[in-house]
Amino acid sequence: MTIAVDFDGTIVEHMYPEIGNELPFATDTLKMLIADHHKLILWSVREGKLLDDAVKWCKERGVEFYAVNKDYPEERGIENNNHFSRKLKVDMFIDDRNIGGLPDWGTIYRMIKEHKTYQDIIMERRGETPRPEIHKKKRWWQR
Repeated sequence: MTIAVDFDGTIVEHMYPEIGNELPFATDTLKMLIADHHKLILWSVREGKLLDDAVKWCKERGVEFYAVNKDYPEERGIENNNHFSRKLKVDMFIDDRNIGGLPDWGTIYRMIKEHKTYQDIIMERRGETPRPEIHKKKRWWQR
């Protein structure tokens, strides 16, 4: 799975342009996802030296991203007069701006590892049985 991960407010506390304190278990979880063979892309509004500082901060903690602010490492950007979409083609985004906010990193890991929704995990915590997934017939325009 290819996963885009935000930096400020997701891996570290919001202190932009400074780098905040690490959120509990963020880098440990990211290293586990890398060990599980997921491709992680750092997806941040940071640019230039601020972005370099964030990448260095992660690397010092053992988190090396597949790519940074692009779909793959070799992708060329506008700095080379090539135009590309800043919209990533990933399977999942981990970002503190999600509707409902950012779950804790343990929950994020379970969702990815066990292929569960946030609702499934909440229901399990309440002692409820998650509802079976309903598969509706796809129409010709749906893929």
